[in-house]
Amino acid sequence: MTQSVRMWFDPACPWAWMTSRWLDEVEQVRDVQVDWRVMSLSVLNEGRDLPEDYLALMDRSWGPVRVIVAAARDHGRQVIKPLYDAMGTAIHLDEIDDRNVVIRRALAEVGLPAELARYAEDNDVDETLRAEHAEAMELVGSDVGTPVVAVGDVAFFGPVVSPAPRGEDAGRLWDGCLLVAGTPGFFELKRTRTVGPILDR
Repeated sequence: MTQSVRMWFDPACPWAWMTSRWLDEVEQVRDVQVDWRVMSLSVLNEGRDLPEDYLALMDRSWGPVRVIVAAARDHGRQVIKPLYDAMGTAIHLDEIDDRNVVIRRALAEVGLPAELARYAEDNDVDETLRAEHAEAMELVGSDVGTPVVAVGDVAFFGPVVSPAPRGEDAGRLWDGCLLVAGTPGFFELKRTRTVGPILDR
């Protein structure tokens, strides 16, 4: 029986990108199907005292998630993953810093109307965005960020992993995540990061 998995992401987050690449692999080696959902680091960090460079990143990060929400509303939720793949490739692999360029390129790549880009600077979809973000936070608490992964009532932040495991290695990590996250009273397993996101195509 296919397991329905939900993953919340913000296109700006390199760690969520790594997790999404891992889940792509998991879908190949385990009977799971991922439902891709947005959350927002900009929403998460509203009102927080942030370093100037991170605050600038949060300001730039509204646009991509707004455009994904608007595209899903107008063209169906099946566009979420292709848009995320296109935006993530532009941001994390091609290192395009201009979010307007990222959005325009992603919409063209996926074959969606260019006029959706206007939602990047428009709060018209923010109520929907905040609701989807809140759904993730209700599952794991507000002291974590993106990614959030949920299987039924079991949800967790992460995994934070680099590089993304492939093949059966991805499957074994999936099995382990379900085991620990599904253990009553289990909250955290962590060690210091020694590498950044190791990105590949």
